[in-house]
Amino acid sequence: MSSAHHSHPGTAADGPRRRPGMSLRTGLRLGAAVAASGALAATAALTLMAPASASAQVTAGSARYHFRTLDNAHDLTFNQLLGINNNGKIAGYFGSGAKGHPNQGYRLLPPYQHGDYISENFPGSVQTQVTGLNDFGISVGFWSSQNKASLVNNNFGFYAKNGTHFHEVNFPTHDNASPPVNQLLGVNDRDVAVGFYTNGQGNNRGYEYNIGTHRFSRVLVPGAPAGKAGPSLTAAAINNRRDVAGFYTTSGGVTDGFLKTARGHFSTLAVPGASMTQAFGVNDFDQVVGAYAVGTGSTATMHGFTWKRGHGFTTVDDPGGVGATTVNGVNDLGDLVGFYTDSNGNTDGMLALPRH
Repeated sequence: MSSAHHSHPGTAADGPRRRPGMSLRTGLRLGAAVAASGALAATAALTLMAPASASAQVTAGSARYHFRTLDNAHDLTFNQLLGINNNGKIAGYFGSGAKGHPNQGYRLLPPYQHGDYISENFPGSVQTQVTGLNDFGISVGFWSSQNKASLVNNNFGFYAKNGTHFHEVNFPTHDNASPPVNQLLGVNDRDVAVGFYTNGQGNNRGYEYNIGTHRFSRVLVPGAPAGKAGPSLTAAAINNRRDVAGFYTTSGGVTDGFLKTARGHFSTLAVPGASMTQAFGVNDFDQVVGAYAVGTGSTATMHGFTWKRGHGFTTVDDPGGVGATTVNGVNDLGDLVGFYTDSNGNTDGMLALPRH
């Protein structure tokens, strides 16, 4: 299923998240790049594989898609589409998260007309992002009771059923960031969600959450140090095979994407020549989507990508946002959602459908 390029009702997660000219999410989240009941973490069969991208080539793939810009009429300056299910329903939000411009969540239904935007906000929240949804009416995201000028706001995860019956979800720990940060970013059809919390040291800790059993389990890098010394990791998406995609900080301090299978095989995803690679979505065919950065600082550019084992990386740039595109979700039909920064500096929602 699809999932999340994370953002903030002002926060940080595991890598740079927002910068003018780059389509890094903003809003509820802390600003870095962002990831359990022990079954995944306790498996003895975990194996650390060589980076999947070691010999990968990057091909241009934008011509393979038909692009469509989808912006909620309530705010034409800032929209991000974060997940898409197999019925074509999309999770997203509008509003940059700046003071007085709060994130407001929604679900978008086909055929994507003005009346097809359905507001979805956690009851009593100041800001909400809907980050992912499955095929059976479960959506996930996070909310905040704050909308500070600093963008450093509290974040709390949630899931909802058919846009109602909201339930808050926060990883049980005594080592929270201040303010606390919890985000659910993706969910599969078995009602298993993934997300992360930020600990007191400012590092992200990825996890799975089973909505049916209310059990948590950590998502870990095999062979990496445990506890506070472990790498910052964000679990961003989970498919129906229970394979998890996300990103983490390597021992060299670089942010790379990953795909971790339910059997424990861990593949690092690093676009050749990129300064950062982040995986945000995965479908049942283990097609992974995300974004990578070229360069650093004010000259950095952001490009969307798709990846599949044996096929390598394919760059996907919206024609209206070349160098400022993020692909955030993918369904089993290969439909993509994300966002880009246009020539006017607005952040626009993006739908990319494969050409047949």
